[in-house]
Amino acid sequence: MDILIVQPDIIWMDPTGNLRRLDGILKRAITGGEENSVDPDLIVLPEMFATGFCMDAALASETGVEVMEWMRTTAGRYDAAVAGTVAVGEGEHYYNRFCFILPDGSTNFYDKRHLFTFGGENTVYTPGKERVTVEWRDWRILLQTCYDLRFPVFSRNRGDYDLALYCASWPEKRIAVWDTLIRARAIENAAYVVGVNRVGTDPGNMYPGHSAAVDFKGVAVAELPEGERGCIRCRLSAEELRRFREKFPVLGDADRFAMEL
Repeated sequence: MDILIVQPDIIWMDPTGNLRRLDGILKRAITGGEENSVDPDLIVLPEMFATGFCMDAALASETGVEVMEWMRTTAGRYDAAVAGTVAVGEGEHYYNRFCFILPDGSTNFYDKRHLFTFGGENTVYTPGKERVTVEWRDWRILLQTCYDLRFPVFSRNRGDYDLALYCASWPEKRIAVWDTLIRARAIENAAYVVGVNRVGTDPGNMYPGHSAAVDFKGVAVAELPEGERGCIRCRLSAEELRRFREKFPVLGDADRFAMEL
């Protein structure tokens, strides 16, 4: 699978500006004729890529429909799935929703389970109730968002996924944790992990990026330079993953347990 990891500098609470900026990044990377131009199967964006990580859920969700329509249009234009999180409102509830949108416009979604109490996310958003995997081009993919990375039980591979996606707004002050845990999740689950973070600033934090694709041994397949806005291609091999799992069947020795949601 060919994946395009996008690491943007998000303009605070400016969906129109952010989507315009992303259009430019994607056009240059996919159709711009650059030396390393790509034809991706999957485009991965950070958490709340259109607004920044906003705790005014009502305000952030005002353009949620518009943002998801942009994702559908982008998926159709490039014949690729588009993944990232969007603030959405449903009735009296708001969700930090991980949307995985296919080229035909169909949408799979996961509502962030572990809300970031330290930042007050739990006071404005409603936690999701389901762990979600999707299938795309013969890959089984687990959808996860930012703070979920700290909770290994929730992402435990039950033999049901090959790739975990973490879309994040992970600040500079805790970036060593990010670097460590995306590798840990890959190793312990014998799966690829793609972690996508942003760069730039918002009213409360600085973000250094450190977006990366990590293989089942914890080795980086692709990494974006610290603080650099842009994107990078990575190619993941289902065959290499299959051979590794056959040779080293660690998932078969894993503990079995029940998880309450």
